[in-house]
Amino acid sequence: MKVKLQNVRLAFPKLFKAEQVNGEGDPQFSATFILPKNHPNVKDIENAILQVAKEKWADKADAILKKVKAELKTCLKDGDLKADLEGFAGNYFLSASNKTRPYVINRDKTQLNPDDGVMYAGCYVYAVIDIWAMDNKFGKRICASLSGVQFYKDGDAFTGGGIASDDDFDDLSVDNEEEFSV
Repeated sequence: MKVKLQNVRLAFPKLFKAEQVNGEGDPQFSATFILPKNHPNVKDIENAILQVAKEKWADKADAILKKVKAELKTCLKDGDLKADLEGFAGNYFLSASNKTRPYVINRDKTQLNPDDGVMYAGCYVYAVIDIWAMDNKFGKRICASLSGVQFYKDGDAFTGGGIASDDDFDDLSVDNEEEFSV
């Protein structure tokens, strides 16, 4: 079931190059979206989870859904489970992935590429996801496929990594050679 997320925070974006998770499985494109607990899309997501569960498991849906939620096998999770990560505490988060590259666009609907630097962990986006129920040899769960992401607005970038600036270096244009002995 298609759900459009609006004004959610982007985390762990792998939108331009498919990657394995912890070195396992097929490479996939993926992203995590952080939503405040009172975000209007939370109800949409919960309704979609309930609907796909009923479509998949019919009259057993409530019992199976209760079990997969208890086992943390739904795409929507409590951010307090990852309170050690910046931006997660006190919020919900939803992880979505796809083997096919998602449609990634800017505010004006122009397509983005990795060199643009527009999409980053911490910015705010709109996203289109597809929530579906899985029931196979790997078990039962409610998953989300990532269809597309649109940049909405800048936010404080999550820490980690980054690019050096001029302030990180000394001016070495002056021939002031100092020898350092080790």
